[in-house]
Amino acid sequence: MVANPIDFCQHEMFVAFSCKQRCTCPSCHQKRTLLTSLHVAEDLCLPVAHRQVVLTIPKRLRVHTRFDRGLLGKLSSCAWTCLQAEVRRMLGRDDVVPGMIGAIQTHGALLHWHPHLHVLIPCGAWTAEGEFLELPEFDLERLQVAWQDAVFEWYLAEEKIEPEVVENMRSWPHSGFSVDQSVFLPAGDAAGIERLIQYVTRCPFSLSRLVKVSDTGQVIYQSEKQACRAFPDPKGDGMQAGVPRNFQILEPLDFLAEFTQYIPPKGSHLIRYYGWYSNKSRGLRKKAVVVASAEAPAELPAAQAASQRSSQAWAMLIQRVYEVDPLCCPECGGQMKVVSFIEPPQTDVIEAILKHCGLWESRSPRGPPDVHELVLELDATYSGHSFDAPTEADESHELTYVEIDTFLASF
Repeated sequence: MVANPIDFCQHEMFVAFSCKQRCTCPSCHQKRTLLTSLHVAEDLCLPVAHRQVVLTIPKRLRVHTRFDRGLLGKLSSCAWTCLQAEVRRMLGRDDVVPGMIGAIQTHGALLHWHPHLHVLIPCGAWTAEGEFLELPEFDLERLQVAWQDAVFEWYLAEEKIEPEVVENMRSWPHSGFSVDQSVFLPAGDAAGIERLIQYVTRCPFSLSRLVKVSDTGQVIYQSEKQACRAFPDPKGDGMQAGVPRNFQILEPLDFLAEFTQYIPPKGSHLIRYYGWYSNKSRGLRKKAVVVASAEAPAELPAAQAASQRSSQAWAMLIQRVYEVDPLCCPECGGQMKVVSFIEPPQTDVIEAILKHCGLWESRSPRGPPDVHELVLELDATYSGHSFDAPTEADESHELTYVEIDTFLASF
């Protein structure tokens, strides 16, 4: 609750508090995204050139990560092992340490399971003395082979697949593994790093792409891009490509199932830091600076800036996203201040405040539904329906093009 302390105004209003949910609430997840991007761009990444590397795995292997989420973290560690070995091979030194920030994404352009990794890695590595050695582009063919071999070895060690499966997949003309390094960020491009981290840590679900919810509860969800692609059929096993499209129509329960699959287990990390950018490495360097300075400062500048940013997170982040100051009084334009935080289970306090503001609506509790009438209604609905004979709706039809307005009007 915020209020205006100015005597002649005294305006008060309620502001929704964060639910602090990951991957489900677009608003709260966006706050996490902005805080992470600011931390990476301003406190973590050094002013050297960086590159994004995207690594994917075949559909045949993705299903295991859907039911065993612990495999996603091991997949990130597998990517770090491959990239570190490739950097050291290209520099010809085993004593250098690269850095890596790995973001685990489990969503694609539509609501289907698509685990892959977005990696931010500096274009080089550091020596023990802190000297940075620059590195050219990766050899993608060599890196893809190393990535494929490492994933197969890891899946075999986890006993998720058999050697016969690996032998069969190696015979495929298209392996399903891919490595991309098309995004390059020059040295000192903190704004570019911030935008990139916001992209790789974005919420899997977007309200702007939820086109329509029909009267029957069907959900029409649109792709990120207008171009049609052969996305997997949500009613299948996810192994085969479906009809090329840029939207998805889901029944209510199917939509909830697809939507909730992106919720990570409690305590799991969706972004991980390795090498020169790991917490251990950064902590050791900070201790070395303190020892070298002969006197420990009260607080390091980076830590102090992060602490100040955390305390100002609520108002600052809303202003960054919506370009509106939430503490600006809508009546007089003065600066408002937070007077209280109201959280559950303060039911009595919430009721008293809402009654004082004239916003409380008392409702008597609803009784349980009449099961007898519900059974009679279902019997009347399906009494003349035959489940053996196919109906016209079950017959297959050829695909025809219709205008988007006509298509949406049919739901």
